[in-house]
Amino acid sequence: MNGSRGRNLEERPDEMDDRPPGNSETRSAEQPSRKTMGAALRILAARSCSEGELRERLTVKPWADSKIIESCIARLKELGYVNDDLFAKSYASYRVGLKPLGRARLARELAARKVSRNRIDTALELIFADHAEETLIDRAIGRRVRTHGRPADRAAAKRMFDHLARLGFEYELISRKLRALKADNEEE
Repeated sequence: MNGSRGRNLEERPDEMDDRPPGNSETRSAEQPSRKTMGAALRILAARSCSEGELRERLTVKPWADSKIIESCIARLKELGYVNDDLFAKSYASYRVGLKPLGRARLARELAARKVSRNRIDTALELIFADHAEETLIDRAIGRRVRTHGRPADRAAAKRMFDHLARLGFEYELISRKLRALKADNEEE
């Protein structure tokens, strides 16, 4: 490489690096921290996630150890990029707006996303203060009736019950709504 583009590194190996001699150790210690922060920011840029999910995804990185991960997450919390309270509330609000779901289903989904139990409870209280579970189950029943029709026999009622239970509604609420639906069917 003696051309006009650059110099041959073999000619001056001691001058390959313009950094002072003591900096190589500092840079090598700083490198995993920078890589971890970069990986965390890329993860958060792609999709919002909870603190637990971020910690889990960073743990698999070979250069990141637990001390670096914790300092990275602490910094991201300071900057406001990681906030489990806000994450839980926005996730629950999005899911309820997308599809009528009950408390139990939302709690399971948030727990799977590594949100702590007290944050889940707080988020669900806020969401269900705005969206009554009665209204949500009525929407779910209406959707089910439009696609499958009213339950004509016991087996169809059981299938609807199971569907509503999978959506996370409480058994007592489901039973009450299905009895009312059955009474409406008998009147017609």
